[in-house]
Amino acid sequence: MKKIILFTLLIFSFFSAFAQYGYRDSNRIGVFFGLNQFSLKTNNFYSKSDLGWNAGLSLRGNFYNNWDMVYGMQFSQNNFSVQTKNLISEPENVKYKLSSAQLSLQLSYIIVENYLSVEFGSILQFNGKFSLDSLKENNSISGTSLQAKDIQEISKLNFYPAIGITAGIKYLRFNFQYQYGLNNFLEIKNNSETQNFKGHVGILSANMIVYL
Repeated sequence: MKKIILFTLLIFSFFSAFAQYGYRDSNRIGVFFGLNQFSLKTNNFYSKSDLGWNAGLSLRGNFYNNWDMVYGMQFSQNNFSVQTKNLISEPENVKYKLSSAQLSLQLSYIIVENYLSVEFGSILQFNGKFSLDSLKENNSISGTSLQAKDIQEISKLNFYPAIGITAGIKYLRFNFQYQYGLNNFLEIKNNSETQNFKGHVGILSANMIVYL
């Protein structure tokens, strides 16, 4: 995860330097934090979405006429739960946590300057692995022959198209965004035992942005 953080910082520094070329007033750096709801959509087992958190930096710069370009770097903790059975065969939801880092590049159409805009673009996400309570890692995942610990290793890289809206005032805005993962989130688990496993991720986020 340290390598992911270093890589994202280097990329963001490059974007920052690039955006300052031809500087105009609407080019500004923002610090943001907020909440996310992570949903793992799969037919292989039952999962339930849960709340997590986001924090990061964004850089908004002039692009063309009523369009801005928005670069972003985000660190998140994503949470969800999976239905399992414990050693005495009672149903029990096991909570999973995922640390991730995102780089985003989005176009922003300005509806009302400094007050309202809509964004769309692409996001690249770098994942750690799922963590869970060690006391529950041997629970059996309902509907499968797997234990809870068997799905900790996942795809390390995911691609999300995203769409959102940003509203507020010049130096304080709120962003609401939805991301949907195109590639198989459970792809790394497609071995002989889980070759039919497939899952896609949907993330709904709400962030407050403070522009410096």
